[in-house]
Amino acid sequence: MIAQFIPSPSQGVWDLGPLPVRAYALCIILGVVAAVWLGEKRWVARGGKAGQVGDIALWAVPFGLIGARAYHVATDHALYFGEGRNALDALKVWHGGLGIWGAIAGGVLGGALACRRYGIRILPLMDALAPALLLAQAIGRWGNYFNSELFGGKTTKPWGLEIARDKIPSGFDIDKNFPDGAPYTFHPTFLYECIWNLGAMGVVIYLDRKLKLGFGRAFALYVMAYCAGRGWIEHLRIDTVEYNDVLGLRLNVWTSIILFALALGYFVIVGRRHPAPNSREESVYLDGHQPPETDSGLVTEPVAAAPAGQAVDNSDTPDASKDPAPDPETPV
Repeated sequence: MIAQFIPSPSQGVWDLGPLPVRAYALCIILGVVAAVWLGEKRWVARGGKAGQVGDIALWAVPFGLIGARAYHVATDHALYFGEGRNALDALKVWHGGLGIWGAIAGGVLGGALACRRYGIRILPLMDALAPALLLAQAIGRWGNYFNSELFGGKTTKPWGLEIARDKIPSGFDIDKNFPDGAPYTFHPTFLYECIWNLGAMGVVIYLDRKLKLGFGRAFALYVMAYCAGRGWIEHLRIDTVEYNDVLGLRLNVWTSIILFALALGYFVIVGRRHPAPNSREESVYLDGHQPPETDSGLVTEPVAAAPAGQAVDNSDTPDASKDPAPDPETPV
């Protein structure tokens, strides 16, 4: 018997009248809010304007959710299509099932469209958001905890995660692995990934600050750091998917390996093209889209020039000589 273990939550949904509040959704929302907060701070430090990350998130998040769900359904379509299945279940995102690779691809697409609209260079934005995405993923993984899903194999470690019998995948031989019966304890892969992502976030922030990474290299570092952890954590999981074994490895393990190699190649090649100290973009805005500023930092509207040969009408412009400033002691 195991003396200590991590208990599964008693419930993951709370009913507020007719409205069900799902912990899975709350974890995702909290992750998005945290990512916008951290990304905003880094974006402003890079030369961007406050509020722009939130505006871009309004594009990136919906695209990311669509991409995440599409990736999950495509790689595990047996859950939704075929005999005895209901295809409409593919739309029930609140039941879980979001693929991170689809989320990143969809989010980048939505972000690229927003950048085009706002005149922003996408690579500096991706670099600013790189550690923020790791923070969002660390928080979002707790949704798997509340759903009692995507855990690893059997473990007798004190930090083993207790799982109810009806939540254990059908392909797992419970009686053979747990001859003494409950508690059924498994590797808490959600916790492993949360801790890994927080550590990777710290690494990206430190190296970005030290090396002044730019031109997408901080984002490439994020991809490498995440893939390095996702590869071994994915290998622990026992949930069955449509492509559970591709040449001896799960599909997501292969995806991690390929993306790690691509990100590493990009990091090296771009680093040679833009070595320090000129390793960051001069401006985070596209040419002609730099917001005008006054000395106070406020954005001002440009004054229209008068047509050639026509005097400028200054009748509405205050004249200090005609309308002197009020005496300081005179009430205004």
